[in-house]
Order: sequence, then structure tokens, then C-alpha cells
Amino acid sequence: MSSRRPTLDTVAREVGVSRATVSNAYNRPDQLSERLRAKIMSTAARLGYAGPDPVARSLATQRAGAVAVMLDKRLSAAFSDPALSITLDTLASTVDTGDRSLVLMPGGPNGGGPRPSAVAAVHADVVVAYSLQNNAPAITAVQHRGLPLVVVDQPTVETVATVRVDDREGARTAAQHVVDLGHRHIGVISLEFATGGHTGPAGPQRMKSADFQVTAERMAGYLAVLPVEPAVWEAPDSRREYGRSAAEWLLCQEPRPTALLCMSDELALGAIRAARDFGLTVPADLTIVGFDDTPAAAWADLTTVRQDLLEKGRRTGDLVLRLLSGHQPGPPVTIGVTLVTRSSSGPVPSR
Repeated sequence: MSSRRPTLDTVAREVGVSRATVSNAYNRPDQLSERLRAKIMSTAARLGYAGPDPVARSLATQRAGAVAVMLDKRLSAAFSDPALSITLDTLASTVDTGDRSLVLMPGGPNGGGPRPSAVAAVHADVVVAYSLQNNAPAITAVQHRGLPLVVVDQPTVETVATVRVDDREGARTAAQHVVDLGHRHIGVISLEFATGGHTGPAGPQRMKSADFQVTAERMAGYLAVLPVEPAVWEAPDSRREYGRSAAEWLLCQEPRPTALLCMSDELALGAIRAARDFGLTVPADLTIVGFDDTPAAAWADLTTVRQDLLEKGRRTGDLVLRLLSGHQPGPPVTIGVTLVTRSSSGPVPSR
């Protein structure tokens, strides 16, 4: 037997059909009878032919068959956020037609999205930017290449396809809920305001220099309702351990907060653990409210702001398919929010 690798032509000669017929067996099976396609595939398997070269196919079609997803953080940090995982899973299901896949492009250890050099080299037809900072260099790199772009959450980029959540309204609703329950001393466990991995108290100056639109919008929603300026702790990631550390600091402030508003469910779940460490009962001693309504929130009976993560992924996927078809992006898509009241929130405790 020849040591040369079998090709499309090798299979065509063996079966006694044209090269195009063998190609159709892989790419357009509906064009062939089941019997002929089965014969072609069994012959290919016997000869050791694995199918058309994806690189050659992409050169011929001018399509990469991939959707690149740019993330702000490293994968370990990104996938600690279940809201991201659910959105990505639904996005993948929406765009997967059997010949298309997602290419994940993580950011560096300090955030900021993938390197521009990586964006310049990625083999993709459309790029999705998921929750990148304002003025992220990766966005500029995509625009320099002229690739279609879909932005999810942030930053704001004019004239590109966008899917966002009504973050300000969600935060306003959460804050109104705790105020209506009688709370006046309220702490906030915030997501990152600016890049650099800062962890700790966030004063007014740091809040003003916010690099992340989602954080700024949620904080604006809180501040629009709260009667007293809250103590704020900034977490560099949406992880339970950061929520726990934040709550430990907030619960040592005077006056001690009777309610904590958390910018993610993961941060809120960490805060619940901290309350237990302090010997406090939720909600008798401390009300805790999250944001996202992930499956873990329901399991923990956490009051939270629900964003429809499945719809978010689907709408993002729909925009990707729209751009792949050569259509204009259309107006920005805004996902509505609702407050889900569970047992982690209650009236202000009597002291």
C-alpha cells in the first residue's frame, strides 16, 4: 500500500465517482442517496481518509467556521462565574450548525481582554466581546481587521451589534426592595470598577473612574435609591471567596449594615458564609440580595435580580448568525430584569 496520505481524489477513484460527489458526501449529504453515501464513507474509512482538510475548505469558502469569544479574564476566573457559563452554553447551542464552533480567547491575569496580537491572528468569522472594559485594546484590534463584532454587556461601541442587561434598573429595584423593608444602613459588595486587580474599600474617586460599564450602571442604580451613602467593597472577580472577604469587612463597619447589596449571586453566596461566621442569621440579622439569578441562587433561597441568561445567550447567537448572513446588526438588544424575592431578605432587625 502507498505511504502517501489518501485524498478526496483517492476515494473518488476507488468508488468510481467524481471528486465533487465525494465532497458532497461530507458537506452536502442530502445531495446523495443513502446507499451511495454509505459506500463512499466506508471506502474512505478503509483507505484511512479522515475527510476534507478544514484549512483547505476555509480557504476555498473564505470562512473560518468559528466564532471567537473574547473574555476579560483568564479562563479559571471567567468560568467561576456561572452567569457566563450559562450564557456561553446557550450561545454555542444557537450558533452550532454542525460546521461552526466557538473559539475562547481569555484575557491576562489582570484582565483587559486578549492581547491585540492574538486578536490579529485568530481565525474567525465573527467576534463576540463578552464584558470587556471600556477602551479595551482588543476591541480596536477587531475593528482594524474589519471583522463583524457583537458586544455583550460592555463596553459601549457605536454601530455594532449589542446585547446588554438593564443593569441600572435591576440594581435600583434591589435597592428599593431593601429600603422598603426598612433598611437604612446598607453595604455594597461591588464588582470591579477599574482594571488592576484591586481588592478593598472603594471610595467615590475610584467609582468615578470606572472602567467597567456594568459596575457603574449597577452602582448608579443603588445610589439612586439608598438614603445614605453606602460603604462599598470592590471585588476583582465574581467569586464567593471575595464576597466572603468583602462581607467580613463591611460587617465590621460602624454602624454595622443590616443589609448587603451584592453585584452577583456568587458574591452574595460568599456574604452568606461570612454572616454565618459572625454568628448572624440571614435574614433575621442581615438581609442579603444578589444579582443574576443563577441556579445556585435558587438553591440557596437567595433574593436576587434575575437577568434571563438563556435569552441573553440566544439573542447573542441570533446576532452572530445575522452578521454571518451579511445583515446589519440592528438596534441594541436590552434584556429586562425582575426582582426574585426569596428568604434571604427581611425587615430591618430591632436592636
